[in-house]
Amino acid sequence: MPLLEPKPRALRPGRKRTPAPDRVPDLQARGTPRRLREELAALVGPEKILSGVSDLVRYASDASPYRFLPQVVVVAEDVDDISAVLSYAHGKGREVVFRAAGTSLNGQAQGEDILVDVRRHWVGVEVLDGGARARIRPGTTVVRANAALAPYGRVLGPDPASAVACTIGGVVANNASGMTAGTARNSYRTVSSLTFVLPSGTIVDTADPAADEELARAEPRLCAGLLALKAEIEADAELTARIRAKHQIKNTNGYRLDAFLDGATPVEILRGLMVGSEGTLGFLSEVVFDTLPLDRLVSTALLLFPSLPAAAAAVPRFNEAGALAVELMDGNTLRASVSVPGVPADWAELPQDTTALLVEFRAPDEAALTAYEEAAGEVMAGLDLVAPVASVPNAFSRDAGTIGGYWKARKAFVTAVGGSRPPGTTLITEDFAVPPARLAEACAELLDLQARHGFDAAVAGHAAHGNLHFLLAFDAADPADVERYASFMADFCKLTVERFDGSLKAEHATGRNIAPFLELEWGPKATELMWRTKELVDPDGVLAPRIVLDHDPQAHLRGLKTIPSVERLVDPCIECGFCEPTCPSSDLTTTPRQRIVLRREMLRQADGSPVEHRLLEAYGHDAVDTCAGDSTCKLACPVGIDTGALMREFRHERHSPREERIAALAARHFRAVEASARLAVGAADRVGDGLLERVTGLARKAVRPDLVPEWLPEVPGAAPRRLPRTHRPAAVAVYYPACVNRIFGRPDGTPGPSLPEAVVAVSARAGKPVWIPDDVAGTCCATIWHSKGYARGNEVMANRIVEAAWGWTAGGRLPLVVDASSCTLGIAHEVVPYLTEDNRALHAELTVVDSLVWAAEELLPRLEARRTVASAVVHPTCSMLHLGDADRLTELAGFCAEEVVVPVDAGCCAFAGDRGMLHPELTASATAREAAEVTARPFDAHLSANRMCEIGMDRATGRRYRSALLALEEATRP
Repeated sequence: MPLLEPKPRALRPGRKRTPAPDRVPDLQARGTPRRLREELAALVGPEKILSGVSDLVRYASDASPYRFLPQVVVVAEDVDDISAVLSYAHGKGREVVFRAAGTSLNGQAQGEDILVDVRRHWVGVEVLDGGARARIRPGTTVVRANAALAPYGRVLGPDPASAVACTIGGVVANNASGMTAGTARNSYRTVSSLTFVLPSGTIVDTADPAADEELARAEPRLCAGLLALKAEIEADAELTARIRAKHQIKNTNGYRLDAFLDGATPVEILRGLMVGSEGTLGFLSEVVFDTLPLDRLVSTALLLFPSLPAAAAAVPRFNEAGALAVELMDGNTLRASVSVPGVPADWAELPQDTTALLVEFRAPDEAALTAYEEAAGEVMAGLDLVAPVASVPNAFSRDAGTIGGYWKARKAFVTAVGGSRPPGTTLITEDFAVPPARLAEACAELLDLQARHGFDAAVAGHAAHGNLHFLLAFDAADPADVERYASFMADFCKLTVERFDGSLKAEHATGRNIAPFLELEWGPKATELMWRTKELVDPDGVLAPRIVLDHDPQAHLRGLKTIPSVERLVDPCIECGFCEPTCPSSDLTTTPRQRIVLRREMLRQADGSPVEHRLLEAYGHDAVDTCAGDSTCKLACPVGIDTGALMREFRHERHSPREERIAALAARHFRAVEASARLAVGAADRVGDGLLERVTGLARKAVRPDLVPEWLPEVPGAAPRRLPRTHRPAAVAVYYPACVNRIFGRPDGTPGPSLPEAVVAVSARAGKPVWIPDDVAGTCCATIWHSKGYARGNEVMANRIVEAAWGWTAGGRLPLVVDASSCTLGIAHEVVPYLTEDNRALHAELTVVDSLVWAAEELLPRLEARRTVASAVVHPTCSMLHLGDADRLTELAGFCAEEVVVPVDAGCCAFAGDRGMLHPELTASATAREAAEVTARPFDAHLSANRMCEIGMDRATGRRYRSALLALEEATRP
C-alpha cells in the first residue's frame, strides 16, 4: 500500500442509525457468487463483468421507487455478448434484465439475477435519406439523436421530458412519448424497422426482405404461434374493437395487441410487439426511425387558471386551435419549481389551487405561426385567467429565453417536486390517461381521491392528450404508510378504469408498478393473450420476469426502496439519472446518481457491517478520487444538486492535518511554488519524457496516485519568465494571466507569441489596452486547493486574490479579464464561500470577465480578420458552461475560421487542473467519444480557452489545441 493512502474509515457515516429493512444482507457483502462470476467471465471476458457489492448496489436503483440487487452485472459490447448471456441463462435456468439509462419510473430497469448494461457500448446515430430516417443504437440519448438530426431540419417523434438522459432503447421498449408525441408521433407509429435479439438468441432485422423466410427457418414454432394468435384475435370482433378503442388514447399498459392487427407476417407482428415490451420479449440492438419535420418557428404561453378543473376545461379549445403541446402544471408543481434555477421566485407565492397551462404552437413559416397566434387569441378571449404574480403575463411569446424557461420548469416536474418531498420519503410517479374531453372531470375526481387518502400530490402532464402524472411521497419503511399507498392505488385504478375507461399507464409502461392491475384494465381475455404471447416468445421465462406480467396482487408493494437521509447537499436527489450523461466518469467508475446511491446504502447498513466495510473500501477510488469535480452534474440536475461539491468535501475529510498544513503552506508561498513549477517544466525539455514518466510512475506507487501527478508527453514547455510589459494609465481593463499560463508556454512546436503576449497585443490592436499588474506572481484563483478539498489553503488564496484584485482594479472601477475559463469561474464564484466578511464586500465590487467575453464583446467589433483558416473545431470547457459563455468560443472561432464545428459529443475532458495527470484513465474515458468525432476528419484549428483542458484534448486526440485568443491574435495580425 502507498505510504499516504487515505483510510477508508475516514468516509464512514458518523451518525447513529437503525438498519433499514431493505438493506443489502451481510451474506452479499462479497458480491457475485464465485461460480457465476467465473462462468460469465469465461463467456464474455472478465473485463465485462462487474461483481463487487459496490457494483451491484449502484445498479440496484433507477428512477423508480423500487430497488432490487442484481447477482451480477454484464457490460455487453455487442450482440455476440447478448447472445452468449441469453444462451447461458437458458442453460442455467437464470433470468436476464437489460438496462440502459435507468430513467424508468416503474422498476423495469432492475433485475434480481443477471443485469446487462446496454448503455456504455451502444451509442451511435447514422442519418439516412437526408434526415428522413435515422439508424440509432439503443444507448443513444434522445437529445444526442436529435442533435444529429437538427442540421437536416428533422426530429424524432418521441420527446420525453427525460430526453437529456433517457436512451432510444428504453424509449422504444417503453413506447415513451412525451409532450407532443401523443398517439401519432410515438415509437409505435414512427419506428421504421428494428433489429432485435430474441430470447433464443435469434437475431431479426425487420427491414431485411428475407427476414420472414429466415425467421420461419430458425423459429417455426414461434411463427406459427404468432399467426395463430393473429387469427384468433381477428376472429373476435368484440376483442378487435376493444383493442382498437384502447389505443385511441395513450396506452402503454401491457403488450401492444394491435400489433397482431397491424402486422401481416410474423416479423411485422414482432416489430409491433417489441415496441412497449419493456425488454420482456427481446433485446433491441438497433432502431430505424422515420423522422419528422423540425418546425423552428415557435410561439408559447404560460397561462394561469384559478383551479385544476378550470385549466383542464380549456385544453380541448387549444387542441382545436392547433396547439402542438398543451401541458398542465398544478399549484404544487409551480411552487416546487422555484427550486429550479431560472424559475421566477414569485411562483412560490402562487395560491394553492392555481394551475397553469403551457401552450405551444410550432410552424414552418411566419404566416402559419401568425394564424396559430390569432386562433389562440380567440380562445384566450373566452377564458377566465388569473394573474396573481407579476412574472407570468398570460401572453404568447416568441422569445427563446422565455420559452426555454417555461419548458425548463415543466420538464423538471418530477425532480423539482421530488426534491421538495419530506426527508426520508419515497417518491411514486403515477401516469394515466383518459379521453381528453373528460380531463376536467378526471382532475376533479383525482383531487377528491387524494384528499380521502391523505395525499396532497403534485399534478402535471400532457393535457392535450388526456395524460396526467402525479407524484406521491410516503415512507416505505413504515408499514402503515405503505398500506395507505396501497389503498390509494386500489381506488385510483378502479376509478380510472371503471369511471373513465382510461389507461393506467399512458407512457411510462407497466413495469412492476401496474402489473397487478393489468387485468383490471384489459379484462381476462386480453390479459390471457398477453400471457400467451410472452410464453410463445420467451417459453423459458428468461427475460425480465415480473415486469409487465405478474400474478402477485401485491407485486407493486414488493421491493419498495427506503430513502435514508444523507448529506444535505444531495439529500433531495430522487435518483432520476439526468446527471449521468454529462458525468466524465460515467464509463469508468461511478456517476453522480451512483455516488449518492452508494452513500444511501451505507446509511441503510448497521454501523460496521460487512457490506458497509466493502462499500467504503471501494468508495474512495470509485466515487471520490475519480470525480472530476467539474460540477457539470449541477447543470444537468433540474434542481442543481452538486455531487462534485460533496466529493470535494469528502476529499477534505480524508486529508490528514499534516496534508492540510502543507497545502496551506503552499498557498502562502505560492510565488516560490510557481517559480519552481516553471523551472521544472523547463528542465523537463532537457531531461526527456521517458525518464520523467518512469520517475513519476515510481513515485505514484510509493506515495499515492492521488498526490503525485503522472508526467505526460503532452505537457508543453515553460512559459517565458517575464510577462509582457504593459502600462496602467491607458489601460481600460486589468488583465490577469492565470497561473497555468504563467507556468506553461505555447503548445510544443508552434511558433508565435505566448498567450499573455497575444492578449496584450490583440487588445491594443482593438484600441482596448490592458494592464498586467507587476505582482501577479504568487497569486491564483484558488481552484488548485478548492478542487482537492484543501480548506485552509483555499481560504488563504481566495482571500489573497480578492484583496489583490480589488487593489489592481482600483476598487472595482476596471474590469478584471482572466485568460482561463476555470480561473474566471474560480475568482467570480467559487472563492466566495471562503472569504472573510470584509473581503466578500470587496468581491461584490469586482467585475470579473472571462477572456472569451472580453474578446467577443470588446475586441471583435474593432478588429478585422486579415487571414482565416478553412475549419476549426472547438472544445467548450465545463467552466464555460457554468459561466454561460460557451457561445463566445464559437463566436471567436467563427471570426477566425470559415467553418466551425462543435462536436455533438463534446463534454468535460476531466483533466480538471491536474486530475488528468493523477488519473489519466479518467480523461481517456471522458473524452473517448468527442475524440472519435474530432479525429474522424481533419481540421485546420483546434480551439478552447483553458490550458489544462487543451493539454487533455491534445492527449485524447493527438491534435494540438490552443486558446481561441491565440487564433484571434493571429487572424488579426497586420
